[in-house]
Amino acid sequence: MPGSYSVSRIDLKKMLTALGIGEGAAEELVNKLNKMHRHVNVVFFVDMLEKLGLRQYDINNILRRIGVDDTTVAEVFNVLDEERIKSSFGRLVKLEVD
Repeated sequence: MPGSYSVSRIDLKKMLTALGIGEGAAEELVNKLNKMHRHVNVVFFVDMLEKLGLRQYDINNILRRIGVDDTTVAEVFNVLDEERIKSSFGRLVKLEVD
């Protein structure tokens, strides 16, 4: 998933509020990004958007508007799914070897 993409804070807030995210929540997300020196892994960014309650369809649209190609968008969601499976599997299964 190599590549670098950028979006202005104002445009990001506009996209989020257009999708029904409140001003406060949009501002909070932008502030989190600022604390990370405005650089964030796209998988982590998508996870942040999902935690705001955005659907995958809406997140796809945001990523495409930022300039992320469809192949990379699909990879991002695959990585997120794999991470969730790994974390869920570790919580559900306890294995003892004698």
